[in-house]
Amino acid sequence: MDDEGGADNPRPRLEGGSTMRLAFLGKGGSGDRDCPTLYATDRNSYLVQGWMTDAPGVIEIPHLLLGFLEPDTFIDTVLTDTGRGTFTLAGRPVTDDDTLKQLTLAVDETAIEVPKQERTYYGAATPRRLRGRSVSRMSA
Repeated sequence: MDDEGGADNPRPRLEGGSTMRLAFLGKGGSGDRDCPTLYATDRNSYLVQGWMTDAPGVIEIPHLLLGFLEPDTFIDTVLTDTGRGTFTLAGRPVTDDDTLKQLTLAVDETAIEVPKQERTYYGAATPRRLRGRSVSRMSA
């Protein structure tokens, strides 16, 4: 994932270096209590704790974890559906010891930081089931 913002890439720059302040948003998807977890950061980003994959900076999370996103926001990175109730996503690996000490990571977990964006579009103005029907027919 390219985390540099700029004219050619409008994504916000992810700031590294200092300890992140984290706000717990939710967890789920594992029978273990140290399961994938979502945090908001003080850097206008999300810290996502998930299962390690074979690719550096790529984790796997359960679909349900996205239900804990802050209202009117989204994770600004590509989510790939695995077909088994999970997504894979890429971000900046979290390596700062002080930030990692705030997490309870299972042996098969790691954490990444991903950009947080404000949602301004919620789909088509007219639901699909109403397309082609007149308003007067609907109110009758």
